[in-house]
Amino acid sequence: MSDRDLISQFDVDEGKVRKIVSDTLQGADDGELFVEYAQNESLSFDDGRLKSGSFNTGQGFGLRAVAGEASGFAHAGELSEAALKRASETASAVTRGYSGTYAEPPRGTNKRLYTDENPIGSPTFEQKVQLLGEIDAYLRERDPRVRQVSASLAASHQIVDILRGDGYRASDVRPMTRLNISVVVGDGDRQETGSFGIGGRVAFEDLFARQDWQSGAEEALRKAFVNLEAIDAPAGTMDIVLGNGWPGVMIHEAVGHGLEGDFNRKNLSAFSGLVGEMVAAPGVTIVDDGTIENRRGSISIDDEGTPSGYNVLIENGRLTGYMQDRLNARLMGVAPTGNGRRQSYSDLPMPRMTNTYMLAGDKTKEEIIGSVKKGIYAVTFGGGQVDITSGQFVFSCTEAYLIENGKIGAPIKGATLIGNGPEAMKRVSMVGNDLDLDNGIGNCGKAGQWVPVGVGQPHLRLDQITVGGTKA
Repeated sequence: MSDRDLISQFDVDEGKVRKIVSDTLQGADDGELFVEYAQNESLSFDDGRLKSGSFNTGQGFGLRAVAGEASGFAHAGELSEAALKRASETASAVTRGYSGTYAEPPRGTNKRLYTDENPIGSPTFEQKVQLLGEIDAYLRERDPRVRQVSASLAASHQIVDILRGDGYRASDVRPMTRLNISVVVGDGDRQETGSFGIGGRVAFEDLFARQDWQSGAEEALRKAFVNLEAIDAPAGTMDIVLGNGWPGVMIHEAVGHGLEGDFNRKNLSAFSGLVGEMVAAPGVTIVDDGTIENRRGSISIDDEGTPSGYNVLIENGRLTGYMQDRLNARLMGVAPTGNGRRQSYSDLPMPRMTNTYMLAGDKTKEEIIGSVKKGIYAVTFGGGQVDITSGQFVFSCTEAYLIENGKIGAPIKGATLIGNGPEAMKRVSMVGNDLDLDNGIGNCGKAGQWVPVGVGQPHLRLDQITVGGTKA
């Protein structure tokens, strides 16, 4: 399937589909029919052989009616008149005894941020397996200390078609590709891992034009050997320098989730009720931008049909607004921001991030590192956790170094950064001039739903952050 007209795939004419949707949404405040067709392929190569391969195709629809704060929702994996009528009975139950005013439709857009082409068919299956084998062989030949190599390729092709009760219709075709490489090196009984990943809403050809797989394999190997030489991380309170690019995942977790509209409407966020207030240090500007061409987190339209936007969340330290879907925007009396996202047709939309990052400042990386007498340079992170209500976070460093007298010292292992999101943003004392975005590998979970996202930032200095280490 290559076109955007999923509604025509129902076993009933489009006019009848429109009539059922319109009848379902009589008296509702909002709602839509969301139709999806998706293909996904993944191949995993491990220990010198193809370990797993999968391909699946799915389609279905979700029908939603919104009345006040309540949503009536039903979904099905078949595009039939009978299934649509059953869904209509369920979804419309929320409007019984309720009389609302149907919200205005999103503004139209002709902007397309990525190709319509399906990336799954090229390279061929055989060529992909061959490439994964070449990555494995390349890394094993690089050094006798290489003990394990894992590599994977994934691609997807999603088509969505959105129809509202007022007849407004929007559609999008969304490609995605991704390469991941992981290598384990060892010396005696000690083993360490390094990894590399790259992805985006592009064909594989364009993905590898952005960065060839050989340099990606070398980067994974470099990280593994750095970690093999790492000493135990100190614990205590100290100044931190964060690297640019992927370390923006800390902003995503510690700040971004707290700026999603639903948490703030319900007063569950540490940022609730603070619009117009200083919530970060001067010089800190954070945006959510779904409009960057070919980026993993970008969307031409969100899953309610609203065009994605460039949304300034914090400007020069001051909170300017939240990320909104249609429901929360209406209840909070503001405009939707293009952040209504869902994992699939079987899920309800909610406010979600796209590409969230901090804008650049005026300091060089060298100036920032040189300003620290004793601290840690956190180049990249692994996993992290945040409590939305309190803002408390914990992040583990996967590549980090000591800073001593303004110089980068020994690599360290086992470092975790512990703190409070709003408080940490107030401890930003220097902002670098080298904004970078991640390589396109991010996924974000919320309420059991996963969506692709992007993060980014320049180099930053944070003063006096708690570090959990492996030695006192």
